[in-house]
Amino acid sequence: MLITGLIIAMLFAALDNTIVGTAMPKIIGELGGLSLLTWVTTAYMLTSTTVVPIAGKLADMFGRKLIYVTGIIIFIIGSALCGISTSMEQLIIYRGIQGIGGGVMMPMAMIIIGDLFTGKQRAKWQGIFGGIFGLSSVIGPQIGGFIVDNWTWNWVFYINLPVGIIALVFIIRGLPKHRAVGKPKIDYAGIVTMIVGVVSLLLALSFGGKDYAWDSWQIIGLFVLAIVSLFAFVRIESRTSEPILPVHLFKNRIFSTVNGVGFFLSLGMFGAVVFVPLFMQGIMGTSATASGTVMMPMMIALILASIIGGQIVYKIGPRRQMVIGMLIAAVSFYLLSTMSENTTRLGASSYMVIMGFGIGLVMPLLTLVLQESFKREELGVVTSSAQFFRSIGGTFGITILGAIMNHVSGSELDTKLTPIITKMPDQMADFKTKILDLIHTDPHGLYNTLLNPDALKQLPKEAIETMVPVLKSTLVDSLHSVFLYALVFIVVGALLALLIGKVKLTQRSKEEKKEAAAQTASSH
Repeated sequence: MLITGLIIAMLFAALDNTIVGTAMPKIIGELGGLSLLTWVTTAYMLTSTTVVPIAGKLADMFGRKLIYVTGIIIFIIGSALCGISTSMEQLIIYRGIQGIGGGVMMPMAMIIIGDLFTGKQRAKWQGIFGGIFGLSSVIGPQIGGFIVDNWTWNWVFYINLPVGIIALVFIIRGLPKHRAVGKPKIDYAGIVTMIVGVVSLLLALSFGGKDYAWDSWQIIGLFVLAIVSLFAFVRIESRTSEPILPVHLFKNRIFSTVNGVGFFLSLGMFGAVVFVPLFMQGIMGTSATASGTVMMPMMIALILASIIGGQIVYKIGPRRQMVIGMLIAAVSFYLLSTMSENTTRLGASSYMVIMGFGIGLVMPLLTLVLQESFKREELGVVTSSAQFFRSIGGTFGITILGAIMNHVSGSELDTKLTPIITKMPDQMADFKTKILDLIHTDPHGLYNTLLNPDALKQLPKEAIETMVPVLKSTLVDSLHSVFLYALVFIVVGALLALLIGKVKLTQRSKEEKKEAAAQTASSH
């Protein structure tokens, strides 16, 4: 009953972002507020990422049941509020509330799996749950498209209500109660400084180079606030009796290296997730929907590898499997860096399959190795830390790789395209000014505008013939740089994996199983 509840809860929480992304055009069409579009995703990301480590610590203090049930209820309430939104501003606020619930739910399933199982069983279930997360990326867009085509956009959020209530019933019935010993001490100062530090950092990374220049006072101010707050957080955590994220954990080699591997894996992985569709649309001329299907083989391979990895890790060991997975992912990034205008869709998909298999071998191990290396009392903190550092790594990845692409593109476009633009007739003065401005400020936006089939139809024939070949060759060169830098991040992660040391997977004894069963029975 409990496993069923966990699967339902994790699937509907993971599905949310992919479903909502598909429905955004309809939502904007009804609510307006195109300029606020990015905030719908950013609000959810900010709250969900920040709350993950807090939820893990509170789960250790107050028990899994109270925190998990609270998270699901907040997610359901947030979903209902999103569905009744009448403006973009309301939707953004309600998505932030929904993100708090999502941030509690995502690590909690892995924490509970860590409680229920050890060793080989834990590895198997971690792999299956990793596969569920991958499955959401495959079926989410299809579900979102079906809902939008057949119902109203509001049902993208309302669908969470019945599913969430079913998951809630299963989890309340199946999860034992926690018997607290003494009065728990909540680290309020740590919570506040951590929230301010992480939110400031994520906002700076999200808006730097896009909404504001990197050297603007807004971005510099956010970075300074993040540094000051996180420094204060570390000072507080080293002195308080019940820290949200105990500083002593970072002195543990396994904790530091495993989370380092997760950080660098996410840094590189988002290079593929974000930039391969751009290659497919810009170079191969596929539609946005078709470019999304290129990612599907990667996700299917990730699901299979997660499940297979959960079975074989007991034979080859976590460190060896982690290094093998990282090296397979590195090979895929090298292959991506060789793509050209002649690359077929099948070829691109095959590279993504290799990447999915590599990532799938590694991802479940990040949680498994931490759970096998720490005591039960710290299981919530160490499990949620894996999710937290992966989320931060993904944000850094999108920012750093996006900045690399814009830098390389800006330099090459200035050399190759600017001379062509300046030679265009004076009657195209407005067009020339706009393109020259995009070359220096937003090359990514230039690609999106001029490689869109609908936008191309509105351009003069002369502009299409002279500009598009240059844009395509520059985009290819820029993406090659992105994939090679992502390759470097993955290799660094592989080197870190070598430092993890030997991790022994425990086998659960019959006595432990009987004891766990007795505890579950007594809680009802």
